[in-house]
Amino acid sequence: MKRLMLLTIVVVAVVAGAIFWMKKHGGEAKAGGENAAAQKPAEEESEGPHVSRDADGNVVISMDDEAQGDLGILVKTPAAIQMSPELKGYGRVMDPAPLAALLTELAIAQAGYAASSNELTRLKTLGEQGNASPRALQTAEAAALRDRLAAQSAKDRLSLSWGKPVTEQKDPGAFIQTLTSLEAALVRIDLPLGESLKAGPDGVRISGLSGQSAEGEFLGTSTSVDPQMQGRGFLFLVKANASRLVPGEAVTGYLKIPGEPLSGVVIPREAVVRTEGAGWVYVLNTAGDAFTRIQIPLDHPTDAGWFITKGVATTNYVVVAAAQQLLSTELKGQSGGE
Repeated sequence: MKRLMLLTIVVVAVVAGAIFWMKKHGGEAKAGGENAAAQKPAEEESEGPHVSRDADGNVVISMDDEAQGDLGILVKTPAAIQMSPELKGYGRVMDPAPLAALLTELAIAQAGYAASSNELTRLKTLGEQGNASPRALQTAEAAALRDRLAAQSAKDRLSLSWGKPVTEQKDPGAFIQTLTSLEAALVRIDLPLGESLKAGPDGVRISGLSGQSAEGEFLGTSTSVDPQMQGRGFLFLVKANASRLVPGEAVTGYLKIPGEPLSGVVIPREAVVRTEGAGWVYVLNTAGDAFTRIQIPLDHPTDAGWFITKGVATTNYVVVAAAQQLLSTELKGQSGGE
């Protein structure tokens, strides 16, 4: 009996101790878990991207190195470049089909005139020898006159439509062949009303819908005025990268004019984001923990990107990878993360 009572007392003591330990340490674990859960959002909030604005009203996105790495952000300093002064105009790639038809018509008319004039010369010689009738001679004269007028008419229409730069080509056949095979492109650029040039431009930089640019050779001034632009028109021949230009395509032309070169930088295309109806780039601050969105003009495209003269310098680090992700992060931060 005594042993049974002693065993009961021991069991009760052990159970009571276990209950006391569980209450004490279980409460501490629960409190610790609640504190960790309460602290975790605060830590995440402090380390996550933060969107604000600087004194100039530019958007600034602050984030730590880990967040930058998660987005895959890469930065690069823009390359310095100098460009000739330019005058901006608008135009289109000319369809070579009407030109080819006129040149063919002219060639046929000239061949006909050459044949009829030779026949007239032959009959005149025979007439002097008494071997050709006056009627045959009159018929040959009429045919030669008809063919001469036809050739002159085709040449006049060609000149009025396309001007001397085209009609005075040394080898019109070879010239039109390069256009119809798209080895070269004929481009007309018109200046806005009020813009003028005292002399012809030194050349042109053509920018198509694809954004790629190509250099063009100045041929001469246009013989007509564009109904919409009402300014001076110029014709250019593009040989290099002509396959990028499609007949009828609207293009922008940057006419090269005399003057001191412009100094600036080239912003890579992948660094530019478009929002609010403009182009922007993200520039890393000196501390390396924030990016400022800066607006840049998109009116000087080049093959390597966009040429700008202000806003970004060669000492700035521009985001060239994950710029669009930064914009998404910015928009998400402005909307409260919803």
